[in-house]
Formats: sequence, structure tokens, C-alpha cells
Amino acid sequence: MKREDFFDRDVSHYFCDDGKAAGEYCKKYFPGEAAHAIAVADGVCERRFLFNSKWDLEQVNEPVTFEGDIDWNYMPAGDPEFVWQFNRHRFFLTLGQAYQMTGDEKYARAYVELTREWIKNVPLMEESAGGPWRSLDTGFRGEYWSKAICLFRDSEALTGDFLQEFYDCMLLHAGHLMESHSAYRYMSNWGVIENHGLFEIGVTLPQSEATEKLIAFAVQNLEIEARMQIMEDGVHWEQSPIYHNEVLHCYLDVILLAARNGIALPESILRRTEQMALANVAWLKPDHHIVMMGDSDDVDVRDRISTAAYLFRNPVLRFGGYERLDYESIWDLGMRAVAEYAAMERREPDFTSVFLEHSGNTYFRTDWTEQATFLHLHGGTLGAGHGHADKLHIDLVVNGEDVLMDGGRFTYVWGAKRREYKDPTGHNTITVDDKLFTVCKDSWECAKLAAPVKQNFRQTTLAEFAQAGHLGYMDMPGGVYCNRKVIFIKPDLFLLADELYTGDAHTYRQYFHFNPDGAVTERAGAFPGVCYRGKKAKADFYFLSDGVQKELCSGYIARHYNSEEEGAVCRITKRGEGFTSLITVIDAAPERPLQIEKLPVRSALKEIDYPESAAEAVKLTAKGREYVVIVCHREVNSPTDLEEADGCMGYGNVIVFDKAKDTLVGEVLNW
Repeated sequence: MKREDFFDRDVSHYFCDDGKAAGEYCKKYFPGEAAHAIAVADGVCERRFLFNSKWDLEQVNEPVTFEGDIDWNYMPAGDPEFVWQFNRHRFFLTLGQAYQMTGDEKYARAYVELTREWIKNVPLMEESAGGPWRSLDTGFRGEYWSKAICLFRDSEALTGDFLQEFYDCMLLHAGHLMESHSAYRYMSNWGVIENHGLFEIGVTLPQSEATEKLIAFAVQNLEIEARMQIMEDGVHWEQSPIYHNEVLHCYLDVILLAARNGIALPESILRRTEQMALANVAWLKPDHHIVMMGDSDDVDVRDRISTAAYLFRNPVLRFGGYERLDYESIWDLGMRAVAEYAAMERREPDFTSVFLEHSGNTYFRTDWTEQATFLHLHGGTLGAGHGHADKLHIDLVVNGEDVLMDGGRFTYVWGAKRREYKDPTGHNTITVDDKLFTVCKDSWECAKLAAPVKQNFRQTTLAEFAQAGHLGYMDMPGGVYCNRKVIFIKPDLFLLADELYTGDAHTYRQYFHFNPDGAVTERAGAFPGVCYRGKKAKADFYFLSDGVQKELCSGYIARHYNSEEEGAVCRITKRGEGFTSLITVIDAAPERPLQIEKLPVRSALKEIDYPESAAEAVKLTAKGREYVVIVCHREVNSPTDLEEADGCMGYGNVIVFDKAKDTLVGEVLNW
């Protein structure tokens, strides 16, 4: 096949339009990323493979080197994820980037040699369909093969014979992806990744009636998948931010190529994709990383947001993206986009804190700076195999630094480690009688699920409030309904009220997993507590409920697949009969003194004290300001009545008073 027959359109119809200019741009502005890519490419030329690039989904820390022919089914440590990651061939894209940054033909020769070797030695057969030819990884190859060959389009290494072999194999990929399609794909990220790869194959190959059919098939399925998989608040239903961003990336690719090739896309794809990108902005931590919810890593997602900002010309996305087009984005958008992106309007979101009601996630945020304080409460659905038993989990960031963290994922291999990271005990939540409210059957399936009870969110000038619950312990003696209230007195005080509704006696245990970068020590005082001291963050934790036992122990945080760190875990245990509550105060500015007092809640009109099972109050004094928080665990005002604590009176189930401003009415956070 002649080069001009294969590349039947000019570069403006593909991804990066000027590879050499993009390479110079990357070397100038992103020397670290450029050097890393070249080092990875050099290793590939020597048949040494290391998957530690930013968007390698299942990273490995030790390189694997082959002498002679490559074993494409090689499986170190019994983890099939290596086989699948290996056969996605993302390193072909890295070879292409190194070629454009250096002009060295060795990268093109290695690319052609490895591609031919793979085509020859890895035929599509039944036994390979679960390995190198697994449909998901075939979809990934559809992207990486399509992008890589465009980066080598000017190399003499792309002979006519090679282009014909490549063309034939790409059609084989397309056929396999179409034959693999099933109803399962409509709901799984597999469907998006596979149809995205199919779409890129259809656009990259010389245009014909056959490629038109590939494109139409892919678009039809991608439209259904967008409507089915993406919730109305923009969150991918699997509730895993890293896979959310993989799905977002696929749709952004499709939108970009469709625009450059005059392919009409359904409005639903465009609308849902923009919503996904805006959800990314909503849940960004101050360091621009995602929370490690479900099967997720600790990764900066501004490249995904930047690409979306450019495609949708959205100033809020532009605010959430990089200041200039980043290393990842430039290889997709090309040099034409650099000046356009730089000239775009940046607009700060019109919110700080936000409740994404469909996915059940609340994000409290003081501001949009990198020194912000941020808390995430999860109260939504499990999210399938990539979801964890993390109902009522919280993440906390203070002064831009993680304090409380999700553990991440570490491995997909079923065993003690997989369970450790997926079970409730691996999250900042609460358990009953050391039982699991969600029970994993294996790495992907659950034997027991916990229905979420998604509730309300409220903001006032003084405070913010969210609550969530779940039904995972209703099958226990007496049934136990778990509810967590979060009260944020802006800008640096949090009060957690964990409410356990039951008629029986049970033992409750809270878990707080701390960032391994900081130190956690015992805190002396009237209430049991601990102190976190990190590089930038300080936070003190006070456990106010009577009869609690505090224990500091060790746990693990996995910021990336196959890599874990040991960190501190605080466990709070309390035995209770009937309704039980656990009240925790988190002080995110402990450099100034904080005084805490538990107060009785009275009936203002009947002049009686309510039992703590009905209502509790806490007085917080900081910087000369006195705040009183009343939390009612059940309805108490019957007949007409008011709650009263420390001279503050109001009506509502959760009320916050700033005594310097108001001792009547207060700011009602929950009626």
C-alpha cells in the first residue's frame, strides 16, 4: 500500500498536526515529561518495558526486559493486568513522541519491528481473546495504534508492505470489536473504550464504505453508552474518578476527530461529555488531583479538563485546566490549539462547595486556591466492580494537603490485599460489630450490597451541611441504620455526627486513615483525640462521645497501582444499646486555641433536658467567637416548642449559632 493511499487526508484530519513543533514545545515547557517519554522509548528500543507513565492504568515499578522474541503473554507475579497493559501498546505512542522530539529514526524502526513481531506472533484465536486480544485492550490498541502511526507518517520505516500489514490488522481489530459488542458494553467502561478505539480505527484508515460503517456502528453505541453510563450530575456511574477520566478521554477524542473530519455526533454525546468535565472541576482537590475513590490513583486530571475546555470553549473548564496546554493535550490537539487555548476566557466557578445529588457526593471547599480546605463525603451507589465499600467515607484536605485519605486500590488480584483496600475498614467510615456492610465475593462481584440513602445539602453564610446514610446493616439483630451528618463552620471547623439507629446493643468502630506524609500523635485534653502534622497541614481531632476507646494503628495507602505506603490509622470504638451517636470535631486551624464543651439541649417551653439519644449540642470557642451547634437525632418539638442550648434557641434538626450575631433562630442547616 502506498503512503499516499494510506494517509488519504492531510494532517489536519488527524490528531497532532505538527509533530516536530509539538516536540519542541514539549521540550521547552515540559522538560521533565519529555525526558521521561524519551527514556521510556529508549527502553522499548532495547526491549525493556516499564509502565509508569501518567495514564498507564495499572502501573509497574520494575522494568521487564526480553532477550530476543517477546513473550506477549508474560505475567509477572501472577497478575494478568500486566498482560493486558502490555498489549495495549501505549508505548507505541511514546515511541512516536520521542521520534518527533528527536528526529531519531531508531524509534520508527523499533515501532515497525515490534508491530510486525506482534502481528506475526499474536494471532487472533480463541485462546488469545482473554489475553492479548481481550476486547478491552483491543479497544485501547485502536487508539494507540491510530495515534502512533500518524506520528511516524513521514518516516521511511513505514514501507508499503508494512502499511498493508498494519491496515489488514487494523481491520481485524475492527471486526473483533464489532463481534464482541453486547448489552454488557452499554453499561461498562469497556463499551466506551472499545467503541472509541473502533471509531479511531474508522477515522484513521483510508476512507471507504467499510470505514463509514465502522464509524456509524461506534457512534451509535457511544451515544447509548453516554446516556446510560453518565449520570445527570456528570459523574460516570462506576464512581471511580480514574475510570471516569478514561471514559471522558475517549469521548473527547471522538469529539475532536469528528470535528476534524466533518462527522456529525448526537447532541447527547456532546452534552454528557461536557458534564463529565465539569464534574471533574467540582471534585478537584486543591492540588488539582482527584480523590482516590473506588479503584483510582492519585493523579492530576487538568490535562483532561484542558482538552475539554478547548473543545467546548468553556471558561469554567479553562479555569480548572492548566495555564498553558500541557504535555498530554498537545499531542492530541496539536499546535494550532496553543494560541487559541491561551486566549480563552478563564472564569472561576460560581460555587465553592457543591452537592452532586445523582452520584451522592458532597464537596465542601473554602475557596479555589491551592491552599484551600476541602472535605468530600460519599453517600452514593457502589459503582460496580471498581467500586469499594466506602459508604459515608470522607476525604479531608487542609491547607492544600491531604489529611484523611482513601486507601486507593493497589491490586486487582483477589486475595487479602484486594479485600483490605475494598472493605469498609480501608475507608474513613464506620462499621457495626466488625461486620462488613458490603461484602466482596471476588475482585469484581459482591455477595452483599448496601443501599445508599442520599440526602440533602445546605449552605448558609455561616455554615454548610450534608448528610448521607445506608441500609447495609439492616439485616443485623434489631437492624442498624447508619447516618452521617457533616457540619462545616467556615472556614476551618468540622463536626461529624455519626448516628446509629437500632433497638439492640452493638459495637461501633470509626476509621480515620491519615496521609502517610504526616505524623499522627495522641492529643491530651478533656476529650480523647489525635493531632495530624504534615508538611503544610495541621488538624486536631476531638472525639466527644462518652465511653469511646481510641487506638492508633497502621494501615496502607496506595497512591498508584502496585505501590503502597504505610500510614497511621485511628480507630474509635464504642459500645451502645439502642440509639448511639459518635460526635467528632475536626479543627483545621489548631494554631489558635479551641475550646470545646458538650452541652445539654433543653426544651425551651417545657424546660426539660432532652436525653442525648434525642439531641446533643456542642459549644466551640475560637478566636473569641462562640459557636453553638444543636443536632437533633429525632423529632423533639411536640407540641409547639424550641430547642435551647447555652441561651441559644431555634427550631430545626441541625442549627448553628454564632453567639456574637444571633442567639435566636440561628442558621438552620436541616429542618
